[in-house]
Amino acid sequence: MRIRRLLGLVALTLIAALADGQQGAVGDPAVASITGVVVDPQDALIPGATIHVGGDRVPDRSASTDGVGAFAINDLPSGTALRLTVRAEGFGEWHSEEVVLTPGEMLDLKSIKLVVAVAVSAVAAATPEKVAVEQVELAERQRVFGIFPNFYVAYDSRFVPLSPKLKFRLAVRTSTDAATFAGAGFLAGIDQASDVAPHYEQGASGYAKRFGASYTGTVTSVVLGGAVFPVLLHQDPRYFYRGTGSKKSRVLHAVLSPFIARGDNGRHQANISSMAGDISSSAMTNLYYPKIDRGVGLVFRGTLEITGARMVTALLQEFVLGRLTTNSGRARDR
Repeated sequence: MRIRRLLGLVALTLIAALADGQQGAVGDPAVASITGVVVDPQDALIPGATIHVGGDRVPDRSASTDGVGAFAINDLPSGTALRLTVRAEGFGEWHSEEVVLTPGEMLDLKSIKLVVAVAVSAVAAATPEKVAVEQVELAERQRVFGIFPNFYVAYDSRFVPLSPKLKFRLAVRTSTDAATFAGAGFLAGIDQASDVAPHYEQGASGYAKRFGASYTGTVTSVVLGGAVFPVLLHQDPRYFYRGTGSKKSRVLHAVLSPFIARGDNGRHQANISSMAGDISSSAMTNLYYPKIDRGVGLVFRGTLEITGARMVTALLQEFVLGRLTTNSGRARDR
């Protein structure tokens, strides 16, 4: 390595003496030169790197490093602020601070060390904001059997907080999905066929009211429990798939999910967002029901039913639905 570096320095001297414009560089005291050697993070010489020099009201000049990574640019104006940019394939760009040369100066920049471009990209890609957006974009493509939305499950083991915008984005995307409308219609059809509470009349009018009640309950639960309260209380509305550990620990993780949430700070805390969302949803739906089906007791019964459904859904998420969800990006359980 030292021999190659020595060859590079020798080459610098030869290039400075023999390059085009040598007469101006030596004979004209108003001009100057810049020389240097370009290396990688391990100090290996980089041949074929491109060096650009420019400044205000100064035409751009360029040169390439030779076989031993050396370069020299002559006939540069003195007394003017110049900036250098070094580029090489597979490496990030290197930018100098402003350089002002004195008449006749030969500035030796010695070793210009370039950083591998892949490393720079990896750092940029790992910002929490970017990871959060990527996780939401992936979640919006998750569907059980490729049909039913499974947007509120995080299979990525990396925890990053969602911004308020992303929380509302998930809620709106879920509330307006075609499968959500279809689900509300299906439940309304069951209620219509069984003719049980809510006690609406039969026919198209009764079905429309049942559909409205079912859809209202779903939307208020998703919007309030999945966006409004999580934003106000700084909590994450998603279910975080575990997928590893003993079955007992995974069951416990699932059944406690309606009561324990991740805060935006990453810590576990009481899942007030989910519980408040379930109560609010039950109360809103209660107002939509006929008088015979209203009451405080019915609100709490509805809340318990919703919470129980969340626990069952979480168990299915942990042991069944993950395998049936498309575009989840998760590895299959062993």
